[in-house]
Amino acid sequence: MTAVDSRPSVDPRPSLVGPPSAGPGRRWRDVVAAHVALTKPRIIELLLVTTVPTMMLAAGGVPSLWLVLATLVGGSLAAGSANTLNCYLDRDIDRVMHRTGHRPLATGAVTPRAAFVQGLVLGTVAIVWMGLLVNVVSAALTLFAVAFYVVGYTLLLKRRTAQNIVWGGAAGCMPVLIGWSAVTGSLAWPAAVLFGVIFFWTPPHYWPLSLRFADDYAAAGVPMLPVVAPARVVAARIVAYSWAMVLVSLALVPVAHTTVVYAAAALVLGAGFLVEGYRLRARVRRGVDARPMRLFHGSITYLTLLFVAVAVDPLLPLPHLFG
Repeated sequence: MTAVDSRPSVDPRPSLVGPPSAGPGRRWRDVVAAHVALTKPRIIELLLVTTVPTMMLAAGGVPSLWLVLATLVGGSLAAGSANTLNCYLDRDIDRVMHRTGHRPLATGAVTPRAAFVQGLVLGTVAIVWMGLLVNVVSAALTLFAVAFYVVGYTLLLKRRTAQNIVWGGAAGCMPVLIGWSAVTGSLAWPAAVLFGVIFFWTPPHYWPLSLRFADDYAAAGVPMLPVVAPARVVAARIVAYSWAMVLVSLALVPVAHTTVVYAAAALVLGAGFLVEGYRLRARVRRGVDARPMRLFHGSITYLTLLFVAVAVDPLLPLPHLFG
């Protein structure tokens, strides 16, 4: 989809099973909540926000509601699998970082074995579900997305390179390809453009967060860009990637033959994103608090509204700007 740089000096585990007087119903609710938390529901929500609009663009309107439901369920299971396995593999650094110290594996609310099994089961069900109820192309893309996030990002990139979130972020771009293929059974250039939008959006979305919690990442030995580079370099790259994101978002106008509504939304939202990026860079240059979380939260609003425009545009009885 977060700043003290040392382990808590006291046992950080919350009383997930409640006090001795708590009944079994309460304990079961806590166990279920802990397992759900492993899937990182908020990240899943953001992934689904990009899937449905892409399906509407691919269909040129509203696709089969059953197909949408099947794709969302399969996508949620796949994302839950990838996030659970990410928590399993990162449980050591999650205990060190205060931003992640509340996660179920860090607190001991869920055992590593249980988390590992949960991740494998969710992933297997997701791929079979997509293959049987959506199509083989979407199932193959789902398998790649889970494998790339777990192996490519979590195992190979995250702890080895400052470019981790750049290339590892490609896993978060996969829902648009899955959504497009769910409708068409294939891929096309509009899906590739939307993939590019999210690809270039991910660094300026995540680097402000890692800038805010650079001490956390440094304590855990994770070489996020703000840990290994000066804040000025981070801010400059945020601006550069923001420009690339905006330009790619505008490329959707001729590629997908959108109307003026999407074009205007992409221009206005992109301008607002760039303003925030330049504001952050200016504050870094002045040596004052960059307030990076403002851009982090704003980036989520940007992506949500941009994809709302993607969804609405095919429904409008307006002429296309190109062709």
